[in-house]
Parts: sequence; C-alpha cells; structure tokens
Amino acid sequence: MANSTLVILELENNTIGPNGAQALSEALKTNSTLTTLLLGANSIGNNGAQALSEALKTNSTLTTLNLWGNDIGDSGAQALSEALKTNSTLTTLVLENNSIGDNGAQALFEALKTNSTLTTLNLWGNSIGDNGAQVLSEALKTNSTLNTLNLWGNSIGNDGAQALSEALKTNSTLNTLHLGANSIGNNGAQALSEALKTNSTLTTLNLATRSETTEVWRYEALKINSTLTTLNLYYNSIGPNGA
Repeated sequence: MANSTLVILELENNTIGPNGAQALSEALKTNSTLTTLLLGANSIGNNGAQALSEALKTNSTLTTLNLWGNDIGDSGAQALSEALKTNSTLTTLVLENNSIGDNGAQALFEALKTNSTLTTLNLWGNSIGDNGAQVLSEALKTNSTLNTLNLWGNSIGNDGAQALSEALKTNSTLNTLHLGANSIGNNGAQALSEALKTNSTLTTLNLATRSETTEVWRYEALKINSTLTTLNLYYNSIGPNGA
C-alpha cells in the first residue's frame, strides 16, 4: 500500500475472503496513513482475521477496524486478542455477528487488562455467555480506557449480569453499556440497579428485550445515581408495579 494520502478504506460486502485479507495485512505492515478500515461481510474467516492480527502488531496508524459479519470464530478472536496486547493505536474494534463464543471472548477480555487505547468494543450478536461476561468483569475492574461496550444478544444470563454489576461498582471509564436481547432475569436486573447506586460514569444502559419481567427493577437507584442519562427498558413487561 504505497499510497500516502488514503485514510479511510471501505470494502464492505465485497467477498474479499481470507486471501484478500492476507493481501491487506501485508499492506498494513508498511502503510503509515490509513486510519479506518471497514471490512464487514467479506467472508474473511478465522484465517483472514489471523492475518490482519499480525499486521496490527506492527501497524501504528489504524484507529478503527470494522470486521462485522465475517465468521472469524473463536480462533480469529484469539488472534486479535494477541494483537491488542501490543497494538497502541486502535481505538474502535467492531466484531458484530462473528460466531465468537466464550473462548474467543475470554481471550479478548484478557487483552483488555493490558491494552490502553481501545475505547469502543462492539460484540453484538455473538455468544460470549456468562463465562465470557465473568472474565470481562475482571477486566473492567482494571481497564481504564474502554468507554463503549456493546454486548447485545450474547446469551448473557443472571450470573453474567451479576458479575458485570460488580465491575460497574469500581470501573470509572465505561459510559455506554448495551445488554439488550440477552437472558438477564430479575436477579441480574436487580444487581445492575444496585451497581447504579455507586457507579458514577455510566450514562447509557440498554436492557431492551429481556426474557423476564422487570417488576423487581429498583428505581430507587435512579434517585441516587447522578450520571445515567439514558435507560432503555423496551419490551421488558415491567407492568404497573414496575412503572
């Protein structure tokens, strides 16, 4: 990639495959201008993700990488996690709909303990589960840069929500958390409401389309919390008592 002026490259929905990702990886190792790379829906798979991960270990200009819908799986996520441990420029990583399970998620979250630049992580529509959420909770207790986290539709239940709630009691940087379309029941919702009583940075919490009624939601937390500006409880069946 000898070009010295290109800063944004959008190649979404082009089916470049793992070979195309490999070629981009080689270019990224020497390119010094590109800041945004959008590769959604390109069927790069885990091999393509692994190739790009190698480039991220040396590239020093890319700040945004969007890999939504590429089926990178756990092995692709694990490769990216290794890159995040050394990369010092990437601030936004989008991994929506990538068939990432708890193993891949746990690797990514372990990297968050040492990474000091990533501010936005989007894992919408994967399957990190309660185990992944628990590892994430530990990472959030020490991470000091992440401010936006999207975990919509990730098979997180009460245990995962309770673990994340513990992290929210001490984390001082996260301001946006999307937990909609998970399997968070009343126990998880109650734990999150308790966390809001002490958390002083979260401004947006999305709990839309949960699987269980939210009668137990503690609105008392909102009387104490002084930072939350947006709370999404769409399709929660809160009922007259909850309201």
